[in-house]
Amino acid sequence: MTAREFIDAIPAEFYSGVPDSALAPMCAELHYSAVRHITAPNEGSAVALAAGYHLATGKLPAVYMQNSGIGNALNPIVSLLSDSVFGIPCLFIIGWRGMPGIPDEPQHAFQGELTIPLVETLMLEHMIVDERVDPGSLSERIRGWTPIFEQGRSAALIVTPGALSPSARPTNTENTMTRESVHTQVIRASSGDTVICTTSKASRELYELRRQLGQTNKHDFLVAGSMGHASAIALGLSAHTTRRVWCIDGDGAFLMHMGAAAMIGEIAPPNLIHIVINNRSHESVGGFMTAAIHADICRIARACGYPSAESAGNPDTLAAALKRAKECGTLSMVEARCAGGSRANLGRPAESPAQNKEAFMREVQ
Repeated sequence: MTAREFIDAIPAEFYSGVPDSALAPMCAELHYSAVRHITAPNEGSAVALAAGYHLATGKLPAVYMQNSGIGNALNPIVSLLSDSVFGIPCLFIIGWRGMPGIPDEPQHAFQGELTIPLVETLMLEHMIVDERVDPGSLSERIRGWTPIFEQGRSAALIVTPGALSPSARPTNTENTMTRESVHTQVIRASSGDTVICTTSKASRELYELRRQLGQTNKHDFLVAGSMGHASAIALGLSAHTTRRVWCIDGDGAFLMHMGAAAMIGEIAPPNLIHIVINNRSHESVGGFMTAAIHADICRIARACGYPSAESAGNPDTLAAALKRAKECGTLSMVEARCAGGSRANLGRPAESPAQNKEAFMREVQ
């Protein structure tokens, strides 16, 4: 089924959510369709946006997410949408990573097993959409849910990887620095220090660059999953060690749980340097734009209490900013503005997350 056919089969005129690789064709198509669409910073916010749309129009909204985002959406699903509270209907579109029997990243395995049980626990009617489902049967199934929606209840489409035909991916090419070049500079500046790195391609690149430089990852905690929480992990670590801690974050991850910046600014650990690699996109799941295209990340950091925050858009200014952050002796943020895209042959860590944790703890402690 093409992404266009998928969208046409869904009776929704408003979509919000967080992009996912299994839903990448749909996400790309939404940028060119007539429906109203807002990319949310996190899945809970997408549910709240959908509720606001329904309150204004009385119509059915659609919320999309990777299955890892169910946790972020859980609270507003049960305490806002539920027919035992406000009774606001919604159609959820959930990308099924970590499907049992399908090889995937380790952070998706347990979530993949829990996906259907979680949806059933939430008492959501659901349909699994794979490559065998055609637009007609999908449309018929959704029409059959009309009484459910009229009762203020919700339903979910669980979309398997490969179910939707791929589409072209939008990419931010305005900036010239690559994310890997940013990692290389951080590796040089942080020599011997502790590094917490956000999930997916950022961690994969850091891992490979260490290997290319003949280094180990014993100083690196490569966060698998838990998008948006790397900075809080770094804060928890920096508050309990005298080591200098570097947190490598992404713009999408920073925005997803931006409240962490206020917490970090309040505590202001002098041994924490927060790097936000800003390519203005959810690179790992298709390159779709984030709200960082308009947000001023450094001003946000300063407003949250960071004593130092500066932005760099080329290798020379980045090297100087990292040097100042390392020498200033206070909590610092450096935003590295870079282009979207990554190597097609980017590998994955050979060690498991548990092995990474054990090696890291031995080094830190």
